[in-house]
Amino acid sequence: MGEDRLKAFASVTFDDSFVVRNMKVVEGTKGVFLCMPSRKLPDGTHKDMVHPINQEFREYLEENVLKAYEEELKKAPQSAEKTANDSNYDQNTAAESGQNAQ
Repeated sequence: MGEDRLKAFASVTFDDSFVVRNMKVVEGTKGVFLCMPSRKLPDGTHKDMVHPINQEFREYLEENVLKAYEEELKKAPQSAEKTANDSNYDQNTAAESGQNAQ
């Protein structure tokens, strides 16, 4: 995202029935943590739109979202390399055919 603290967005679907979008993985002073989706109030403060009811579920949700985040980070170098290779292929193919790659 080009921001120092914001690392990722997450969406979670519960029992194929309910989805929560726009959770954020944020880098804090003690590591990454999960922020619930919120909206800005007229007084400038933010209020969570959804949130876990108890600490047990909050920990369960955060643990699983952060686990998925870490798994995606492990894939990132491969994904970035593939994107670069695909981009080079597109540029080389376009150059050979006399076209501009887009």
